[in-house]
Parts: sequence; C-alpha cells; structure tokens
Amino acid sequence: MIRYRPGRFNMGKKSLHKFLKWCVFIIYILALVYFMFFAESLGRAIYVREYRYNLYPFKEIMRFVNNEDILGMGAVLANVLGNVVAFAPFGFCLPMVTDHRMKFIRVTILSAGLSLMIELVQLVSMVGSFDVDDIILNTAGGIAGYILFCICKGILQCMKKNKKG
Repeated sequence: MIRYRPGRFNMGKKSLHKFLKWCVFIIYILALVYFMFFAESLGRAIYVREYRYNLYPFKEIMRFVNNEDILGMGAVLANVLGNVVAFAPFGFCLPMVTDHRMKFIRVTILSAGLSLMIELVQLVSMVGSFDVDDIILNTAGGIAGYILFCICKGILQCMKKNKKG
C-alpha cells in the first residue's frame, strides 16, 4: 500500500530549477531530432534511396556562397546560419544542466560528437545527407552557445554582486 507523506515530493528551489533545466534540454533534443530526421518542410520525408555525402570541408558552404545569385541569399543563410543556430542551444544548455561544470573543450567535443552521430544516422538511413560542413557548422554553433552561456553567466554574477554591494 502506498502512503502519502506530506513533504515527500516537495521540490526545493534548487531541485525545481535543475528539473526545469533538464526539461528544457530534453525538449531541445527532441526538437533537434524532429527537425533533423522528420521535418517535411526540410525535405526529410522525401525518401531518396541513395547515399548522399560530402567529405570535403567547406565544399558545400562554398557551393552555396558561390551560387548565391541562383539559390538566393535565403538559402545560403538557411544552410550556414541554420546549422550554427541549430546547435547553439546545445552549447548553452550543456553547462547549464551540469551546474556549470562543463568546460569549453568538452562542449566542443560533445557538439562535434552529437553532430557526427546525427550525420551518420542520416547517411545510414538515407534521410538527408552526410556533410562534413554540417559537422563544422554545428560544432561552431555549440561553441557559440557556450560563449553565450559564459556571457550570460558573467552578467548574472555582476548583477548579483551589484545587488549585494
């Protein structure tokens, strides 16, 4: 028999914050998986039964930039900035959910690792394409998110310091 004990399931303020941080991180990961593998608006539902890949760094980035007049600036920005922006929350959330213990090198390695894993799944499942440029841009996004986290952390520490003093 289950008995109710008052206060047993009450979360302290710190526990609630940690729980909410993890919820945000998990929702972000689920959204990332959806957009990388299932979003029809990104052509993910179109099944092309062939392996598509790019193993040459900056090849696709340069193709987009060099053909900007044909593809349009929107396509160039969507490809380049889209990959960076997609991984910025990863770089921001990692140190947040680990109570600020995640450092630059680790965030960089984990960003590159997650991106590589996504690209490999895309290659094997033939959904999207394996592109080394995406790994580079996604890793840059993780780094940008980490830098933004550090800036926000510094601002909050200054605000706390000024509030006390």
